[in-house]
Amino acid sequence: MAVKKLCVGKAALPFSLPSTAGGTFTPRQVAGKNLVMYFYPKDNTPGCTQEGVDFAALAPAFKKARTLIVGISGDTLAAHEKFKTKMQFPFELLADEDRAVCKLYDVIQEKSLYGRKFMGIERSTFLIDAKGVLQREWRKVKVKGHAAEVLLAAQAL
Repeated sequence: MAVKKLCVGKAALPFSLPSTAGGTFTPRQVAGKNLVMYFYPKDNTPGCTQEGVDFAALAPAFKKARTLIVGISGDTLAAHEKFKTKMQFPFELLADEDRAVCKLYDVIQEKSLYGRKFMGIERSTFLIDAKGVLQREWRKVKVKGHAAEVLLAAQAL
């Protein structure tokens, strides 16, 4: 069986993950709307918190652009629920505990912290249009200004 490859201009890769909304999230559920999926390393860390805050601040503008936001990391659903509640995020967080979706979207990369190398989630964002086609991807994301850049791309769809 051939492995599907992620490619801009092609259909986004399907998946399902537990959601803080309860139940399971699949991209098909949002057909007819654009979807921003942002992958981040860990709940309650400074960069990840700021990234979520930035997306939350722009949530009304994303909604006006008919674009749904979801955050994805390897944290547990329980951790996500606490993080979402604490930060009052107006979007759902998806739990990818086995990192299967992270691997599918090729965001597991070698990272370095204090000289130690390890495999972890590389901050990445994907913009999928209302027809389910991957329109943009951002890799090795720097948090500052990122949510605004993604919003501009969503508004252009």
